[in-house]
Amino acid sequence: MNLIENIREGLRAIKGNMLRTVLTGLIISIGIMSLVGILTAVDGIKNSLDQTFSSLGANSFDIRRKGFNNRGNQRGRTEKVYPAITYEQARSYKNLLSKDARVSLSARISGATVVKSEKDKTNPNISIAAGDENYLQNQNMNLANGRGFSSFELEYGTNVAIIGNEIKTKLFPKTDPIGSYITFLGRRFKIIGQLEKTGGSMGGGGGDRTIVIPLETGRQIPQPGNSVLNYDIKTAIPKPEELNYVMGEATGIMRNVRQDALGQEESFEIRRSDSLLQSLNEISGYLKVGGFVIGFITLLGASVGLMNIMMVSVNERTREIGVRKALGATAVQIRQQFLIEAIVICILGGIVGVFLGILMGNGIAALIGDGGFIVPWIWVIVGLTICVVVGVISGYYPAFKASKLDPIESLRYE
Repeated sequence: MNLIENIREGLRAIKGNMLRTVLTGLIISIGIMSLVGILTAVDGIKNSLDQTFSSLGANSFDIRRKGFNNRGNQRGRTEKVYPAITYEQARSYKNLLSKDARVSLSARISGATVVKSEKDKTNPNISIAAGDENYLQNQNMNLANGRGFSSFELEYGTNVAIIGNEIKTKLFPKTDPIGSYITFLGRRFKIIGQLEKTGGSMGGGGGDRTIVIPLETGRQIPQPGNSVLNYDIKTAIPKPEELNYVMGEATGIMRNVRQDALGQEESFEIRRSDSLLQSLNEISGYLKVGGFVIGFITLLGASVGLMNIMMVSVNERTREIGVRKALGATAVQIRQQFLIEAIVICILGGIVGVFLGILMGNGIAALIGDGGFIVPWIWVIVGLTICVVVGVISGYYPAFKASKLDPIESLRYE
């Protein structure tokens, strides 16, 4: 028996035990599906977030007070609380920075707001942001309908608003919202614009659940507990290669306006937009490692099940092995036959598992973000390679045991 004949014989044996083959392949399919599915989902989510963060541009940076996201004590010690960036400081920075840079000032007014129209209201998940004339452009927010803020509205703080797509869909499903009125935070606002639909990542609504009002209007709205507004500064430049230089200039200006003494650490943070993307890449790397470990453990269990079934197959076909040996089959040929059976079962199960894993992973990614349908070819190749390895490892011992059977004792086996 040569190799080709051995392959044919292995396929005939698989076809003759179709139910066992299907059940065994199903075990492998589940393992590969979990591996490819998890890794595809991670890639899909990362792709969605890449698009979200990349839209912010690699030619901009944000300035916020240091420790704005602290959560109480860190390792038993209290983190230093730095004062908020005031409106006067933010305006001074904007006026002092070089004219080539485009600076926008903004403030988060509320993060869980109910917005009402004359007939309906939203869930308490609407964010209210106040921004200046450069805010929409720096945040890469485009208008689908209406207009932006006029100079008069920005200067005098009139009650006008630009709404996100989800707010329009909820409150004005069949009508044009431009010119209509909505109420939130105890005030009545006229809608002058609607943002393009952006979609959300990681379950969030992004710009679709945002209302933008003039910065001066936001300053007039009382804050809970008489707290002070903390202003965020975003700076964009036309030439990305000059970003480091402008960031150095911005650091000097902010130290001056914040009156940080010489030798004292800065009371603010400067963060590039693409640093968020770098952090995301690190997190997704950890997720991939975790997903691979989970999928590998599942495959390990599948390989044990496959080995058990192959051992049963050897016992059931003891007489057949005896007949083959009596007709001149060598131990190598017997090993080849059983190894081929195990590998073919794994490959068939792996192909099904890869297909289901791609569908599952893209389905999970679609629920969390909108990153499009992806086929992770590298994980497809890895998954099928693992299938072959699992088939060899799981099938070798049963094949070795079959090749060592004594032909005379095998022929007597009942």
